[in-house]
Amino acid sequence: MARQELARFLRDRRERLRPQDLGLPDDPHRRTPGLRREEVAELAHMSVDYYVRLEQARGPRPSPRILDGLARALRLAPAERSHLFRLAGTSAPPDVRAERRVRPQVAQLLRRLPDTGAIVTDAAYDVVAWNPLAQALLGDDLGRHPNLARRRFLGQGHAYESSSAEEFGHVVVARLRRAADRYPHDAALAGLLGELRAGSEEFRQIWEERPVHAPGHRTKTVEHPVAGPLRLNCDVLLVPEDDQEVVLITADPGSPSARTLRGLAGAAAP
Repeated sequence: MARQELARFLRDRRERLRPQDLGLPDDPHRRTPGLRREEVAELAHMSVDYYVRLEQARGPRPSPRILDGLARALRLAPAERSHLFRLAGTSAPPDVRAERRVRPQVAQLLRRLPDTGAIVTDAAYDVVAWNPLAQALLGDDLGRHPNLARRRFLGQGHAYESSSAEEFGHVVVARLRRAADRYPHDAALAGLLGELRAGSEEFRQIWEERPVHAPGHRTKTVEHPVAGPLRLNCDVLLVPEDDQEVVLITADPGSPSARTLRGLAGAAAP
C-alpha cells in the first residue's frame, strides 16, 4: 500500500471538486479549495476520522467497499478509480451499478442547443436527460418510456420507422454487453436484460452474435408522424467518467430536413 501517494491522490481529487457539482451549497466563506474532508466522508459513507487518517497517510489499508465509496464521492473516472485501488494495494472490482445521474454541466449543454436534438443515455440505454427538440423527434412519451432498448426490442413507446433500425439493434446489444461485464451486480440492469431476453427473439439472437460497435457518426432516415421523412445525423460525445453518451441529432445545413428541424425546434421551444 502506497500510503503517501494515496494520501496525495485523495487530497488532490478532493480539492478539484466544486461543491455545486455534487449538489452541495456553495459557501463563499470556504477556506478550503474543493470539498471539505467531512463532506467527502459523508458522501463516501465513512467516518470523518477514518478519512482524515487516510489523507494524512496514517490509516490502515482501506477495504474495497471503502475505496468504492471514495471513488463515487470524488467522481473518479474509470482510470482514476483503478489507480485508487492500485495505490491501496488491491485490484478494482467491477462497478456496482451504472451511473444514472446527469452532471449539471452536461444537462446545461442540452439546453444550449435549441436547434439540435440532444439526449443523454446511460450504460443501460436509459435516456436520462433530453431537450425539447429531442422529445419532438422521439415522441412525447419519452418520459414514460425512456429506455431505448425496450423501445427498440419490446415495442414500448413510439417507434418510428428508421433506415438504421437493424444497425441500431446491434449497437444497443453491444453496449448492453459492455454494461453487463462492467456492472455485474446492477440489479436494474439485470432486470432489463431479463426482460429483453424473455420478450425478444431478435435480442436473443443478436446477443449470441456478440456484436462490437464503437460510438460515432451515423446517418439515418426517420419517418416522423408529423414532419414526414427526415434525413438525420447522429453524433455521439462520450462522458467517460459516468459511462454515459450525449447523442446530438442534426440535419445537413440547407437541406429540407434542416428546415423541418428548425420548425420542430420552434414549436417545441418552452
